Amino acid sequence: QALLDEEVSTREIKNALQDIIDKEDKRHPLSDIRIAAELKKKGYPIARRTVAKYREQLGIPIAVLRK
Repeated sequence: QALLDEEVSTREIKNALQDIIDKEDKRHPLSDIRIAAELKKKGYPIARRTVAKYREQLGIPIAVLRK
């Protein structure tokens, strides 16, 4: 059960991360720190390095390359 919960929450966080990036101003993409802050507001308190890991797993480049 715990593993299943972890899978669900990881998927939820990745969906929220994708959503934030989809809605960002493409001229001023958000840094991983800003994304982590946005996720925290949505109730997902995760570290910047976790944002970076999930972003990479989703195949989303760093902010500078998303312009």
